[in-house]
Parts: sequence; C-alpha cells; structure tokens
Amino acid sequence: MPRIIAGELGGRTVPGPPSSRTRPTSDRVREAVFSRLQGWDAIAGRRVLDLYAGTGALAFEALSRGALDAVLVEAHARTAAQITRTAHDLGLADRARVQSARAEAAAAALAAAVGRGEAPFGLVLIDPPYDVPTSALEQLLVALLPALEPDAVVAVERSSRSAPLVWPAEYADDGTKAYGETVVQYGGPSTVDEAEGALGDEHDERGMHDSGR
Repeated sequence: MPRIIAGELGGRTVPGPPSSRTRPTSDRVREAVFSRLQGWDAIAGRRVLDLYAGTGALAFEALSRGALDAVLVEAHARTAAQITRTAHDLGLADRARVQSARAEAAAAALAAAVGRGEAPFGLVLIDPPYDVPTSALEQLLVALLPALEPDAVVAVERSSRSAPLVWPAEYADDGTKAYGETVVQYGGPSTVDEAEGALGDEHDERGMHDSGR
C-alpha cells in the first residue's frame, strides 16, 4: 500500500488499486522523484496534473508538499471513484479534482479550459501503463502544451524496457534518471531563447535550462 512520504500528510497511506491493471509507483521511486522536484522548486504553489493517476499517490504526495491543487485523470471508473474517496479521507477533497476520462481526451479538454482562462499547470506527472506506446505519449505532450505554465515541469515514468521518449520540438529535455527498472524523463516547455539555441549548452547541475524550472 503506497504511503505519502513527506509534507503535511507524511506517513498517511493510500489504498491500493481496486484492480490489477494499476501499477503504483514504488515508495522508493516516488521519494526520489519528489526529492528532485522539490529541489527544483517545482511543487509548492503549483497546479498539478496527474495523468493515468492510478491510486492518486503522486498527486497526493504533491499536495502534501504544498502544491496548490491537483487534477487527477484516470480512465478506469472504479479506480477513479476510489481516488475520490481517498481524497476525501485525506482531507484533500477541496484541492483534488478527479476526472474519469482517457488521458488524451482530458489533455485536450484541459488545454481548452486554460485557453478560456483557467489557470495553467506547473507540474505534470505522467505514469502510464507500460503498454501505452511511447509515440502516444509524445502526441499527448503536444496536445497538453497549451495547458502548461512556461516554466512547467513534466515527469514521465516508464519501464527501462520501453522505448525512450523523444520530447516534441516545443519541449526542452531536462534529463533522465533511472531507478532500477523504472526510468523517469524530465522536461518542460521550451522558452523562445531555448528554441533559438540562445542558451547554447549552458545547463545547471539539474540538467535544466535557465528558464525558471
């Protein structure tokens, strides 16, 4: 059963998935990912989007660490209903909005909502089933771009046996970390300077451009 690692809800547990189709991120990997994100100041005060939410543990971890609010997208209706119950049990019902929808449809709808004036997302967590093709994730990122803050951070979790994600041209590649059989790729929207190559190869130790990420 996943547990929240740190923050105001540190130590609280998150119920496991109601079906075998959900593969929760291990506590060890989640701790490493969030330590990295927190070091980049990519959590506190941010709106979070958790695609392929599963148990919701990734979004709940972000909310525990000071994220403003979160949208959790899960296609499986029973799993989405459990996420809603968990959010209520954790006292996060007013900060966590659960959508039972396919990730592709949700991305398009959220991008449209931001276009109509809804606040954009500053942190996106994507942890799809391993059988989701990498090409589908690349298309998803393109659709999602209008919903993101200019300095948003996107973390995509994959199996080490999956084809590596190639970031679309509108994104900057902010590095890859391997955690055993799990690989997490980090990126975010390119700034104009990045797209024109104005920053050259000047990266800080995080592997990120000087774009505020």
